[in-house]
Order: sequence, then structure tokens, then C-alpha cells
Amino acid sequence: MSDATLDDRGRLTLPKEMRERYGDRYHVVDVHDGIKLIPVADDPLDALRDEFADVETSAEELREAARDAALDGAGR
Repeated sequence: MSDATLDDRGRLTLPKEMRERYGDRYHVVDVHDGIKLIPVADDPLDALRDEFADVETSAEELREAARDAALDGAGR
């Protein structure tokens, strides 16, 4: 864990090793006990493709399974 402080203009500077590891863009999320920085990939679509590269289920199959689960939950 590292400490970081805001400058007089409200800017936060992350340590170099964190910027090198996670990049330069983040979503700032307000959580119940503080904030969370979530790195944003340079190309979010490529990041999603990489994340789900090993998923063998098609989008249509996922859609159908979600639809069936919703109908079952509604008392079909």
C-alpha cells in the first residue's frame, strides 16, 4: 500500500510503479467507507475480449439461459 496526497488544485498523483502497472485512466467509485480507483483499459473492448477469450458459450446461448432463468424466477 502507498500513500498519496492531493495537491492544491485537488489532483492526486499515484506512485510511478502503480501507474506503470495499472495505466493512466481510472473510474473513481464512491464506496461506503472511501473511494476505489478502477483502472480503465486503453481499449475496453480488447480488454473484454481478452477477459472472456476462454468462454465457449455463444452470446445467443447466454441470452437464452438468462431468459430461461428469468422466466423460471417469475414462476413459469
